Amino acid sequence: MGYTSAVRSVGTLLTSVPEFAQLPCDLYAEQVAQIDSKDMDTEIWQLLILRCTYWLAQADVQGLVITHGTDTLEETAYLLHVVLSSTKPVVLTCAMRPANAMDADGPQNLIDALTVATYPEAQGVMVVCAGKIHSAKAVQKVHPTRLDAFSSGDADVVGHVQDGHVYLKGSWPENQLKYSQEFIQKIARMTVWPRVEIVLSYAAAQGATINALVASDVAQRFGSPVVQGLVVAATGNGTLHHSLVPALLGAQASGVRVVIASRCLAGGISEKQGGIFQDSQGLSPVKARVALILRLMDAVNLARI
Repeated sequence: MGYTSAVRSVGTLLTSVPEFAQLPCDLYAEQVAQIDSKDMDTEIWQLLILRCTYWLAQADVQGLVITHGTDTLEETAYLLHVVLSSTKPVVLTCAMRPANAMDADGPQNLIDALTVATYPEAQGVMVVCAGKIHSAKAVQKVHPTRLDAFSSGDADVVGHVQDGHVYLKGSWPENQLKYSQEFIQKIARMTVWPRVEIVLSYAAAQGATINALVASDVAQRFGSPVVQGLVVAATGNGTLHHSLVPALLGAQASGVRVVIASRCLAGGISEKQGGIFQDSQGLSPVKARVALILRLMDAVNLARI
């Protein structure tokens, strides 16, 4: 509680754990950014995409490990899952306690992440925390303080790490979408990403909130890009407060893309025939936002997410 994030560099983290010298690989550390992950922005995402793409293309690189704060870990992991099409493992890991704590969990999480990254059959984008291997598509932060703060919900974990061994429970994550290097470069160099906002359906919700969000004159007044997409964290199985529906229909008619996700922690929205809004295909609201941003970047290259 009450500690400052992003104080120690990645090089310091590596040199502070003697066990790293016993790993069957050479480690190379690069500092891409050093921030509290609650402040993640598109510029750092772009740089991270470029550096991941560069290192994954090197023949002698077996895999990547990315240290990342827990607050936006699932969003970064999902972005990399969608954009990167590598058979090599990309493992994100984190810490729930500060590095100077007596019982810091970061060193063990980092050892576990490196164990997964050096596992011969490992592939895809994963999150390793508290001895569990999560797929980037399913993982969510579900608790603000406990060490085991992440869950994969109904999808369950990919496997576990214990005493330097990987115990596989499911399949390694695989991205079904294959993007060209040209498109990845486009994502990484766009000066302004499409603006997509998340709104919540709740008791006594007001459509005026949506009307204000999508109003071009409001965006202009505050010097912000106009909203191109809305993700609605709906109640239950994608249900919406009746006051929101007319405003969402109006936004959709004006060209704003609308996607419905569930505000429930586990489970996705069941497919509904004749639905007036697109559903999130099982993604959480924050991941559905990332998916919609990418879709808006290039509707041709990203025909389906």
